[in-house]
Amino acid sequence: MRVAFMGLGIMGSRMADHLVRAGHEVTVWNRTRSTADAWAAEHGARVSATPAEAARDAEALITMVVDGPQVEAVLLGPDGAATAAPAGALVVDMSTIAPATAQRLGERLAERGLAFVDAPVTGSSPAAESGTLTIMAGGAAADVTRAMPLFEAMGRTIVHVGPVGHGQLVKVLNNAVAAANAVTAAQALVAGRAVGVDLDRLVEVMGAGSGGSAVLSLKAGPMLAHDYPLLFKTAHMLKDVQHCLDAVGAAGAPFPAAAQAREVLAATVGRGFADDDYAALVESVEGFAGVRL
Repeated sequence: MRVAFMGLGIMGSRMADHLVRAGHEVTVWNRTRSTADAWAAEHGARVSATPAEAARDAEALITMVVDGPQVEAVLLGPDGAATAAPAGALVVDMSTIAPATAQRLGERLAERGLAFVDAPVTGSSPAAESGTLTIMAGGAAADVTRAMPLFEAMGRTIVHVGPVGHGQLVKVLNNAVAAANAVTAAQALVAGRAVGVDLDRLVEVMGAGSGGSAVLSLKAGPMLAHDYPLLFKTAHMLKDVQHCLDAVGAAGAPFPAAAQAREVLAATVGRGFADDDYAALVESVEGFAGVRL
């Protein structure tokens, strides 16, 4: 397929790489032009000066940027991709944005004769690197089917979760659980230090038992080392948990574990760790307890 890929950050650069490897004809745009030029030179892709230029001949348009305002700007702003995309083209947003924003985008794109699928991903940069992302797609069945060759190049587990907006709903619920798990793991480590147990043995036992989780396996080591190699920024996790709480709050559904995670993440951003991996939330948990691992 002829694909316009917009957003070459930590995730997007790796995802676009798999599209090129799968034989798709990829044109890229990135807010920082030098990043796009370097990426295209390495991967044999074309670079466009604007999203509109990238989309002009595309069958599919993919956005992978930070938040809802950026998605709207890339698609619908001046020189936005949707202003130049051919009628009937498929727009796939793989960013994580507010579910209500995704639904509104779908409506606005439909008015322009463009199909829309919201398809956020999980797995962080290692899964993007290996092409094994989990992709949760919201949209009409026919549109998700059209997007499937692209998804199969980038991911291993691809789930059609419902109509437009439901990809984002599932994603932010999942991320809220991950954040809550990370807060719980950090609290267990700090409590373990306070009572004097061997923390390496604690992690080993939890990982082999009912206390184990993907988050524990990924984050316990960085927490113990106070070293936070970036997989997913604290600021981005805070954004996603807030989106989750906004959505469930509008439905009148309580999610106290997510609310606690939001407060810990907000404190961590306040401590200067916004751009570090969210394992850094252990710094706030330590601060609350007055205990250092």
